[in-house]
Amino acid sequence: MKKILVTGADGFIGSHLTEALVRQGYDVRAFVLYNSFGSWGWLDHSSDEIKSAIDVFAGDIRDPHGVRTAMQGCDAVLHLAALIAIPYSYHSPDTYVDTNIKGTLNVLQAARDLGVSRVIHTSTSEVYGTARFVPITEEHPLQGQSPYSASKIAADQLAYSFFASFDLPVVIARPFNTYGPRQSARAVIPAIITQIASGVRHLKLGALHPTRDFNFVADTVGAFIAALRSTDGLGEVVNFGSNFEISIGDTVKLIAQVMGAEVEIETDTVRLRPEKSEVERLWADNKKAFELFGWRPSYGSQEGFRRGLEETVEWFLDKSNLACYKAGRYNI
Repeated sequence: MKKILVTGADGFIGSHLTEALVRQGYDVRAFVLYNSFGSWGWLDHSSDEIKSAIDVFAGDIRDPHGVRTAMQGCDAVLHLAALIAIPYSYHSPDTYVDTNIKGTLNVLQAARDLGVSRVIHTSTSEVYGTARFVPITEEHPLQGQSPYSASKIAADQLAYSFFASFDLPVVIARPFNTYGPRQSARAVIPAIITQIASGVRHLKLGALHPTRDFNFVADTVGAFIAALRSTDGLGEVVNFGSNFEISIGDTVKLIAQVMGAEVEIETDTVRLRPEKSEVERLWADNKKAFELFGWRPSYGSQEGFRRGLEETVEWFLDKSNLACYKAGRYNI
């Protein structure tokens, strides 16, 4: 494949993925959200070598003309652009329809018209809702317990429909809870780390009992690249997860150990989801990713999770990185 388009390249996972693709010799066009500041998001923090190698396209995934223009000349598309904050989806669900559903339609339609050879569409473990059985296989029922997850279910179904209806070569990648350097502090792991790093020892958090399958960002990126390189998986949904489950409460304890801090936890009601919307349990079955793409996580198991947390904490403790966050303010 000669040229790869990455949508959402300015975001947390997208920026790491863009950098990894460049380092592996790919010609990358990075689709970033247009803004008057000329910001490339997290790509602004990349090395000069990376920034000089990427072809940056500033646009809006909601604009079909811009998406088509960005995709011209590309052999494959890694579609990561999305609104992902669950609390904000309660506040402004219409924006999730426009960005996650219509934005995905724009990508699929352009890829079909331009004859793109492979489309990796990004789903989310949130589409499963609270696990009815564990570990969660790709056959698990879908439950839209938030406007965000409902919009992603719709986007996933659109992606599959273009495979079934038009033979578009689509793979539906379904990452579980990715964490690591650059993640927004609206997510629980950065929320914990930034508060402790800022000297807070009385942490404000939401629910502690739900469990998650946390995936270090390097593993998620490796899974995307494995899916890109493979010729298998067309029309398939594939979990990208660690096959390891841990509660939020135990995650707090582990981060506190890594950071050498003694902390207390205060439940912040603003951070709680509505009762029926909380996803109580997520635990991925990742066998299909290995069978199709030969991918296994390097940071699986509790030992791997601790290593990933140590790398994440090290990044956040850099004062220049921590300065990018407002640790004392909860941002939905």
